[in-house]
Amino acid sequence: MSEQFQLIPGNSLKTNSPEEGRALAVKIARLTIKITQPDAKTREKLRPIYANDASMLIAIGQTVAMEFATIAKANNYWK
Repeated sequence: MSEQFQLIPGNSLKTNSPEEGRALAVKIARLTIKITQPDAKTREKLRPIYANDASMLIAIGQTVAMEFATIAKANNYWK
């Protein structure tokens, strides 16, 4: 990989609110996709395929949900 990415923005899972935690989960999921498929043209070519496939969209949602669960736990569920 020619470009370095920070996998955890700010190197912390701590957020001030669940809303910020959810945004961080989406960001981490997007970075994961970018790292596993570093070619922007290929990602753009694939986007219409998964954007119209319910199974792939569900898988994306599950990925974000897993990231969010990890972030929520790291934040003691914002108690």
